[in-house]
Amino acid sequence: MGSYGYCERTDPSFWAEPLNAWSNGAFLLAALAGLILLWRVRRADWPVAILITLVFAIAIGSFLFHTMPRRWTLLADMVPIQLFAFFYFGLALRRFFGLAPAAAFLGTLAFLAASSALAAVLALWLPPVLRGSAGYAGFVLALFGVAAALAVRGQAGATARQIGLAGLVFGLSLTFRSLDGLACQHVPFGLHWAWHLLNATVLYLLLRAALTHRSASTRI
Repeated sequence: MGSYGYCERTDPSFWAEPLNAWSNGAFLLAALAGLILLWRVRRADWPVAILITLVFAIAIGSFLFHTMPRRWTLLADMVPIQLFAFFYFGLALRRFFGLAPAAAFLGTLAFLAASSALAAVLALWLPPVLRGSAGYAGFVLALFGVAAALAVRGQAGATARQIGLAGLVFGLSLTFRSLDGLACQHVPFGLHWAWHLLNATVLYLLLRAALTHRSASTRI
């Protein structure tokens, strides 16, 4: 791992991470694709509209961080991702499983606590080069958990498949992110750009799952 955090960055200049910077365009494409899907549904869906807005914010924040790595750009990169993950989990509890708003909120808080605890435990034994990925482990488990729960209930088969596929892609994405620091000697430009491309795919799959499920349901 280079002193700047990513294999591709070897100096503090603006375009020192061209692949990591430009690959954020995939998030813009995912957000635009989500907007098209939302338009085709022809129904107001403010939770999904919020998620699409967060995908746009992810694109902007990540681009800023990979061109100007500062504390504030790190926050601009991380906060929209966290907001998307936990907002989506709450929406899944409400929309896919029919929980009441209060129960969905409490469930989301429980997920926040569990994922934070898991990240802390993993950070204790993971080598330093891999600790940056520990915080995302809970998200992978949540995707597979939601897909499995839907399948067990025998409901929303298409939704379960899309969430499960998102889990598989995110697991692969997290693998590339984790290997970035280990691959510097063999891949000088690193692998973090693949994290962006695959994550954009994950976000699109999740937006699609929420919208297609919504089109067959009257629940928020």
